[in-house]
Amino acid sequence: MPKATVSRPPLPKKPFNPTSVWLTAWLVLVWLVVFDLELSFETLFSGMADIAEYFSRYSTPDFTDLPKYVQLLWQTVATAFWGSALAFVMSVLLAPFAARNLAPNPAAYRIARELLNFMRAMPDLLLALIFVAALGLGPLPGVLALGIHTAGFLGKFFAESLERVDGGIYEAVAATGASRSQLVMYAGWPSIQREALGYMLYIFDRNVRMASVLGLVGAGGIGLALHDTLRMFNYDQSAALIIVILVTILIIDYLSTWIRGKLN
Repeated sequence: MPKATVSRPPLPKKPFNPTSVWLTAWLVLVWLVVFDLELSFETLFSGMADIAEYFSRYSTPDFTDLPKYVQLLWQTVATAFWGSALAFVMSVLLAPFAARNLAPNPAAYRIARELLNFMRAMPDLLLALIFVAALGLGPLPGVLALGIHTAGFLGKFFAESLERVDGGIYEAVAATGASRSQLVMYAGWPSIQREALGYMLYIFDRNVRMASVLGLVGAGGIGLALHDTLRMFNYDQSAALIIVILVTILIIDYLSTWIRGKLN
């Protein structure tokens, strides 16, 4: 008798590995960017000696005017503080309208959302240039630029946090006959208090960095002094100003990280 043939199940197909496809696409994209921007690696490598020579000019920082630098630094920190305060006020007013579960109607929700999008889309450097042209040199243009730009981010953070609050909390407060504003005040904000404080620390930390940059376009503070020393080729003083800025940013970064860790 002929032996019965045993049919074996087909071997499972080898799963498709997209790594090679993504790697090829990434290399093609990099090549297109290099080709479109006409980047020359030969120029970069041949200019390394010039780059090293330029940075060597900052090797002897001059701290003779350190008290003046510290005074300008406090002006920069104050600009960042008041810019963050302005952003907080604006975002607190806009966030409830930009939260889908708290907005009084779809039109108010859409207007608030688009306003926050507009604020985020306008770079604070561009806003600073506009306000410097309109108001003149000084910290005020920096405060307005930082406040308007970061209010877009902070308002979005607050609105999304208000949307994540448990609906039962809103229902419990609404059952007492609370109005919409009371609902936001007694159910929304207390529920996201820790999150909101963490976001505020992040915004302030970011604004201190940007306030130094905005000074380069005339928005006051230590950035304006750095711009003047660079323009006059005073590299020793520029190096001292850069070190003061870096040390301050590191201290604020560590402090904000420590405070956020305590909150968590």
